[in-house]
Amino acid sequence: MTTLRRIRSWLPLLQRPCTYSYQRAAAPCRLLHTRQHHAAALNTFQQHLNRASSTQQSRAFGLSVCRLKRTDDRTSSSSSSTGYTEEEEDDDEDFLEDSEVEELFQQQIPATIGKGQQRLFIVHPDVKWGSKKQYLTTAELMMAEAVGLVNTLDNWTVVDKVILSTKTPDKKRIFGKGNFQSLTEKIRQTAGITAVFVNVERLSPLSEREFEEAWGVKVFDRYSVVLHIFRCNAKTKEAKLQISLAEIPLLRSRLKNEMANLDQQGGGSRYIGGSGETLYEVQQRLLKEREMKIRSALEKLRKKRHLLRSQRKHKEFPVVSVLGYTNCGKTTLIKALTGDSGLQPRNQLFATLDVTVHAGQLPNRMTVLYVDTIGFLSQLPHQLIESFSATLEDIKHSDLLVHVRDISHPETVNQKVNVLNVLKNLQIPERLMSSMIEVHNKTDLIDNYQAAEPSALPISALEERGLDELQRAVEEQIVKSTGKLILDLTVNLSTPQLSWLYKEATVQDVQVNADEGSAVVRVIISAAAHGRYKKQFGER
Repeated sequence: MTTLRRIRSWLPLLQRPCTYSYQRAAAPCRLLHTRQHHAAALNTFQQHLNRASSTQQSRAFGLSVCRLKRTDDRTSSSSSSTGYTEEEEDDDEDFLEDSEVEELFQQQIPATIGKGQQRLFIVHPDVKWGSKKQYLTTAELMMAEAVGLVNTLDNWTVVDKVILSTKTPDKKRIFGKGNFQSLTEKIRQTAGITAVFVNVERLSPLSEREFEEAWGVKVFDRYSVVLHIFRCNAKTKEAKLQISLAEIPLLRSRLKNEMANLDQQGGGSRYIGGSGETLYEVQQRLLKEREMKIRSALEKLRKKRHLLRSQRKHKEFPVVSVLGYTNCGKTTLIKALTGDSGLQPRNQLFATLDVTVHAGQLPNRMTVLYVDTIGFLSQLPHQLIESFSATLEDIKHSDLLVHVRDISHPETVNQKVNVLNVLKNLQIPERLMSSMIEVHNKTDLIDNYQAAEPSALPISALEERGLDELQRAVEEQIVKSTGKLILDLTVNLSTPQLSWLYKEATVQDVQVNADEGSAVVRVIISAAAHGRYKKQFGER
């Protein structure tokens, strides 16, 4: 009965034509070839539902794609970012309006996540050997991270948890017959749980369906839990679009399970009237069209981001990307370096989803732009990284990378490896990797801290300790990476030379010779700006 109610809920979606702005030049997309077929199909489908409802058994699952129906509760996306953000897009008439983005974002909420309170039982498969065995961490620490993910969410609590050994992580049930049976008994005997969180990167649709049938509750994996955290933290247009794109594989797997179940009950393979399309094919096509619309909008945002980067390069502001494992203290560090009171760091996983840019001044008076990036996570699915590729692309175009590590975390070494692996997968240029500054943050949480890596800089962003050394290191690397020149220029004070240098370069020191009406100015200047200076004022 639940299935029938959910399928009826997307009948209005089939009744309205699909006209997406990115397809304006093409013929309108329609679910059926003619209006007659359309009406006949809906009538036939409705009769089928009515017949089936008399014999249908109640089953607790939801057709995720049914969430695509329209809602009246649309709120405009707001930006909590400072500096440039994706909210500054151009006035291209084909670009999605805020209300359209919000509609996409709200309609695609995977039905299995639901709203309100969740009481979870966490299962961590401890792989004993093979390619999936984790060598730089322990099962206990991975379980602790899973608990941390759940505790990040309001109204989500961990009721119980278990670490269970397995030698067959690629099998449908992950565990052997005996372990799976004992796990099932334990879950069924645990009162009050609403879902089970299996702490693996991604469950196959078949495994998910098998677990839900055996345990009688919803089943989540890391992909679905992390995505839900992203959804709760999304504020800007780009973050909402990227999350909506990342949710599509999740919706597809849900759809596959639910249509398989409907087929078992006698309804999944029926064609809609004379259209020649099954229910499953219709839903897959709707998801494909939605995915194309989101990708089109994200591509426009990518082009806008490229324009913004070009503007920054034109103004010759060096860019420093601050990156690291989630909740390592990136935002706190940027706030300490820039004094930006608008930044409000939170002790929370994935508190930052949007790229924000904040201006700060180095000791040599050079202005640099610090880019706050999304945090990394172990076992972060490739599809999730791909969805945020437009955001992470900023890292490639930086002048310097600062890798922040929470040195107080028991998994700090494993976290470093995960961050470096993500950077490798993003194909970050070697010049950036070789010049990257590693920062050991949260040293205030360690008694008698001793640096195990001599090249790393120990700091406490919260207590603003060690920042002078970090700024000097940033200063040195920026001068190297940007090819800027440190020069002593003699200027005539009766000409606009000095004001030009203040505008186009970083003036460090001015020694005035009043008798001659001149001054010796120490500047940090780019080669291009120095060329313009010589052309305008001559060599001095």
